[in-house]
Amino acid sequence: MTKPIILTGDRPTGKLHLGHYVGSLKNRVVLQNTDKYELFVFLADQQALTDHAKESELVKDSIANVALDYLSVGLDPTKSTIFIQSHIPELSELTMYYMNLVSLARLERNPTVKTEIAQKGFGESIPSGFLVYPVSQAADITAFKANLVPVGNDQKPMIEQTREIVRSFNHTYHCDVLVEPEGLYPENEKAGRLPGLDGNAKMSKSLGNGIYLSDDADTVRKKVMSMYTDPNHIRVEDPGQIEGNMVFHYLDIFGTEADRAEIEAMKEHYQAGGLGDVKTKRYLLEILERELAPIRERRLEYAKDMGQVFDMLKKGSDAARQVASQTLSEVKAAMGINYF
Repeated sequence: MTKPIILTGDRPTGKLHLGHYVGSLKNRVVLQNTDKYELFVFLADQQALTDHAKESELVKDSIANVALDYLSVGLDPTKSTIFIQSHIPELSELTMYYMNLVSLARLERNPTVKTEIAQKGFGESIPSGFLVYPVSQAADITAFKANLVPVGNDQKPMIEQTREIVRSFNHTYHCDVLVEPEGLYPENEKAGRLPGLDGNAKMSKSLGNGIYLSDDADTVRKKVMSMYTDPNHIRVEDPGQIEGNMVFHYLDIFGTEADRAEIEAMKEHYQAGGLGDVKTKRYLLEILERELAPIRERRLEYAKDMGQVFDMLKKGSDAARQVASQTLSEVKAAMGINYF
């Protein structure tokens, strides 16, 4: 019986942080290790260039960092196919064919794209590549005939756009070549959207409010000790607020079942008064270090031989290209443009 295929990946625009870890990386390792799926994981460098075209060095440097982050959290190139988007030219060709099946008006209506355009402040200078990247995503997904695509709930419009393209292609060319994917959405949306250390709704490099998987122990300690808590909790004896307090938010996400009783007791103590922020932060630091220390050690070990890391990426890209090439052949045959 054929295993369901999963496609997932990241834009290489910097090192990955805890938001990436709890939002996707940790779950990918779980999916990989169940041995129930065929997992393709890619570094979406072409997509990153849609809004970083003049920062190609950033994208290039980030390939190595993201690859190290992947390996350090437990993604295994013997169990998952890890590849670089730009090294699969078939994806660009598929994108071109799909673009002819999508109107400009439909792309402009995509809620996810509209939100991201507003966030990035493009104004009237929207790169055309950015506007059509949902079509490129459809090419990525369909090239590997992915059944499942793990994404956040905010990405539902992107999955629906891919499903529309699949239906349009199969209907137009009277075939069933392309597979209609399903989104695999987080059960715990609270963990899926990890806020920044400063209480901002999003952890991001541009805001400088994240803990990175590559941060050393001292850096993590400094960041945790500066976390946003309750601004009105000035003295230890003052009652404190749990809601909006990043320390307790992170404790809820990173604490295990074995930690649960201690965390609940700390919440009660904090709300009643008599528990200081320093003590809660030190407890969080213990929990984070339990998770991060092994990741950090593996990352340092892999970083000793970057040649081996890039060899892994090349092998993965070669394997992925074989799959995408087969899909492209089927697409061209359905379209009747396999002339020779």
